[in-house]
Amino acid sequence: MQKPFAITLDPGSSLANKTGSWRTERPVYIDRLPPCNAQCPAGEDIQGWLFHAESGNYEAAWRHLVRDNPFPAIMGRVCYHSCESKCNRGQIDDPVGINSVERFLGDEALKQGWGFEPTSRETGKRVLVVGAGPSGMSAAYHLRRQGHAVTVADAGPAMGGMMRFGIPKYRLPRDVLDAEMQRIVAMGVTLQLNTKVADIAQAMQDGGFDAAFLAVGAHIAKRAYIPAKDSSRILDAVAVLRSMEEAEQPMLGRRVVVYGGGNTAIDVARTAKRLGATDAIIVYRRTREKMPAHDFEVEEALEEGVMVKWLSTIKQSGDGGALTIEKMQLDDKGNPQPTGEFETLEADSLVLALGQDVDLSLLDGVPGLSLKDGVVQVDPVTMMTGHPGLFAGGDMVPAERNVTVAIGHGKKAARQIDAWLRGQALPPQIKHPVASFDKLNTWYYSDAPKTVRPQLELARRTSSFDEVQGGLSSDNALFEARRCLSCGNCFECDNCYGVCPDNAVTKLGPGQGFEFKLDYCKGCGICVAECPCGAIEMVPEQV
Repeated sequence: MQKPFAITLDPGSSLANKTGSWRTERPVYIDRLPPCNAQCPAGEDIQGWLFHAESGNYEAAWRHLVRDNPFPAIMGRVCYHSCESKCNRGQIDDPVGINSVERFLGDEALKQGWGFEPTSRETGKRVLVVGAGPSGMSAAYHLRRQGHAVTVADAGPAMGGMMRFGIPKYRLPRDVLDAEMQRIVAMGVTLQLNTKVADIAQAMQDGGFDAAFLAVGAHIAKRAYIPAKDSSRILDAVAVLRSMEEAEQPMLGRRVVVYGGGNTAIDVARTAKRLGATDAIIVYRRTREKMPAHDFEVEEALEEGVMVKWLSTIKQSGDGGALTIEKMQLDDKGNPQPTGEFETLEADSLVLALGQDVDLSLLDGVPGLSLKDGVVQVDPVTMMTGHPGLFAGGDMVPAERNVTVAIGHGKKAARQIDAWLRGQALPPQIKHPVASFDKLNTWYYSDAPKTVRPQLELARRTSSFDEVQGGLSSDNALFEARRCLSCGNCFECDNCYGVCPDNAVTKLGPGQGFEFKLDYCKGCGICVAECPCGAIEMVPEQV
């Protein structure tokens, strides 16, 4: 059968992009934003590093990952992996185990001794970072990569911030934390521990710094008024977890009550069990559905024998540690209300886990700042406070408080600080549309259930601080990475090339993708129907 006349046109002709009236739409290759990338608070190119991992090139995957986040081994343990909640694979069987592959890559880097590339240029600019936690060290990493001289000052005796003093060792082993932190120092970052910055303006002047990034963690425990006798032993959760880093462990007793419902409350209760408590009881004023702690942590705590008294509040602490507990009930708006029903709960110690505040005293007297609800207000785009050259992130600014968000703040602030030091403004980032599940053609994918990470046996979990969650093997990591659907981005499967009835698709070579020869295309749309990852769409033909 004779081909349509369009194939005889010279590609340079003005008619070369016009075919017969039968084509009302033409196919175009597009890049959509994977939902995992869109969700990641640290700004990782998750699909990008998974692409390298699924080929077994783990070092390339790690190096791609650490372009955005220098802490994969840490994140593989403490990140709450909200990316997986958005993974399109979850609508087929289970989400891709992004977090478990990230941990494998981080652990493999430590095992193989992979390091960061040395800085290739020096800008002559000096930046002070206050706080050696996740946000501060993330900023130090990215600033040093850009060639700036970075000094990190921290009031504590070791790096890590609330990752060290707020996350128990059974979740984050300290050798992993130390190794990933030290790798940043090895880039040429100056570290000053046991150095509290009491006056940021004076510190910048004395050190000759051109800019500063404030990343002080929320180390101050919130208090609640609970009438108590002199014999009552009331502690705060931050102090308990911090003391676990000291030579002498805290003496909590056999019966420990924790007041609160967040992840810190869970951590303290699980720590108490490991310290020998026979009873570790969490008192929480709402239901489990309203509990801010992550569900998998609640589940692990319950497995370890932690008990929870839901819809309960502590009214007072009496002689010998006897606690008066009032039962609550939810009103028609879902808010807890007192019932007037009381019970007594015996406790050797009461630990308050009611949230934390940030010490903002270092900002006293700095002009132009706006403080509200215990945090400093920053421009949401530039992360700069109202004082020129003074940036902030992590727990110090209005945002969700977790490690992943803090790391993302450090990266974002570093980019903005670099631009500010160069006297420039970064252009707004234009994001591609998200690759939703309906854009995929999933009949190409067979069921491949998510790989379950091993866990420490229950008996050892409650008798030691050994790490609870295990990691993947090399084979399991490879399998898990290959479960990625490459949502919205061509991975050169050749489907469009193979199914086109008009030979209108040209292969450009490995890594270069394809292009359409529109002289041949009649706009049938078979390529779109057969693209597994939704990287082609039909657009109206221009007349």
